[in-house]
Amino acid sequence: MFKPAYLVHLLTASGVIPAALAAHELTQGDCDPRLVFVYLLLATLIDAIDGPLARRFHVKKHAASIDGRVIDDLLDYLTFAFLPLMLIWRMQWMPTSYGFTVVFAMVASLLGFAHREAKDEARGVFRGFPSYWNLFAIYAGVFSTQISPWLTAVTLWTLSVLTIAPVWLLYPNLAPRPWKKPIMIGGLFWTAGLVAMLGWDYPRTPIWLVALTLVYPVFYAFASIRHAASSEPTMRPSR
Repeated sequence: MFKPAYLVHLLTASGVIPAALAAHELTQGDCDPRLVFVYLLLATLIDAIDGPLARRFHVKKHAASIDGRVIDDLLDYLTFAFLPLMLIWRMQWMPTSYGFTVVFAMVASLLGFAHREAKDEARGVFRGFPSYWNLFAIYAGVFSTQISPWLTAVTLWTLSVLTIAPVWLLYPNLAPRPWKKPIMIGGLFWTAGLVAMLGWDYPRTPIWLVALTLVYPVFYAFASIRHAASSEPTMRPSR
């Protein structure tokens, strides 16, 4: 008998469609980064809603023959890390001859995704920078075009180190009180700001708008530091 829980797995797997469209656009001679970002944001939307649905329909119990976490991790790496980092390289948003160094971020993200303590769901946190390269890439286009590709490079290298560092950042969907509500609401406004950046003569987006959208990442980092300081890890390294 068919179980609705399998539809949640199908929804998760459907993230490969915008991923494929983004990859196709990357191969075009006149690649439009805005179109790539639209596809990646669509994949992010699917990723944001499939987790709560999986918990709502108890997929681990009612659709146990498929491991949704594996599908989710594969698509997350593809759409959060590999494709946006390839876009940065493809658009030459890194300093001349340093484009290949995006592979450092790719490797760091692989290690981050594979780490046994990548997520501590009880505390509602990620270990390390959670490979939000799809969002960083939006800023990379502006940084490299209007300021300097070196700003993109230095930021990318720093975040690559933080990806494998033992730091803890809030997991938006599972963030505990009092952080969950402001994190989720702020995230909606931030997403709207990013869409505005893409629609406003990107990558020649007004710097004031870019600066305004950076308020949320600063708040997110602050909230994560405060939360990490007030809670203890529930997991311990494997022996």
